[in-house]
Parts: sequence; structure tokens; C-alpha cells
Amino acid sequence: MIFAGQGHATSLDIKVTIPRLNVAEYQRPYVAIWIENPDQSIATTLSVWYAKEAKDDSKGSKWLKDLRQWWRKGERDLEMPADGISGATRPAGEHKISLNDSKPPLDKLPAAEYHLVVEAAREKGDRELVRIPFVWPIQKIETLTASGNHELGLIKLDIKP
Repeated sequence: MIFAGQGHATSLDIKVTIPRLNVAEYQRPYVAIWIENPDQSIATTLSVWYAKEAKDDSKGSKWLKDLRQWWRKGERDLEMPADGISGATRPAGEHKISLNDSKPPLDKLPAAEYHLVVEAAREKGDRELVRIPFVWPIQKIETLTASGNHELGLIKLDIKP
């Protein structure tokens, strides 16, 4: 098995745009970001944004099941809050996650074809899922993009070997 972290530094910069919606009751969306294996199972969860409650996290985490694809693929067993993965919902705008292969979760990612997946679900709103295919380990600098239609805007994956 070849691990990407052997002998070179690779980085993934992910930009997720949450659009401003003109609706009467706007709630920030729950968002899950993960890397998907070729068989569509989850290789690793990168980030989950949900409504964290100051005293009782179970109030916000009970709605994580609305991130249906992420939840059904087995992440319902992920204990929240998850260190380095979970965080509060984000407002409309562009949000960035930067990762490199010298640290988890990319340090043990085997060579394969993957998808970056971003899923969003909003109370009194819709659900949306966007996939961007990429090959690991990264061989050249690339910018890959995909766009949602309503709950997600532009999703941008900048990859550098």
C-alpha cells in the first residue's frame, strides 16, 4: 500500500461558499465535508458544521441526521463534538479548510481515485450534495470546482503536490 505522505508535502485547500438566501426564516445550514472512496463509502470526514449548544450539545447534534448521505454512510456513530472535525454552523460567505498530508486525516490516505463531497441541509430549506473527483496522491497543481444550485454555492478544491 502506498501512502501519500511518504516523501512529499501535498496540500488541499477547500473553499465552500454558502450563498445568501432571501427567505423569511433563514437558518444557517448544517454542512458535512468528506473524502469518498471509489465505492462511495467515507474514507475520512474532514469537517462537520452544526448548531452546537453551549451547555447541551445533544440539542444541535440530533439534527445531524438531516445530512442524509453523510449520516447513512456510517458517520452517525461519530461522537460529537469531534476534535479537529466539528464546529459551529457558518454564515453566508466563503469558508476555507486547509489540509496537508503530513497530518491526519490525509497522512494515511492510500493512493486511489476519490471524491471530495460537500453536503448541506438547512432547517426549513433544502438539502444539497456536491462532488468533485480527484486522484490521490496529487501529481500536479490543479484547481477543481463544482457548484450547488441553492444551499451551496461554488465549491473549490485547490490541490498542490
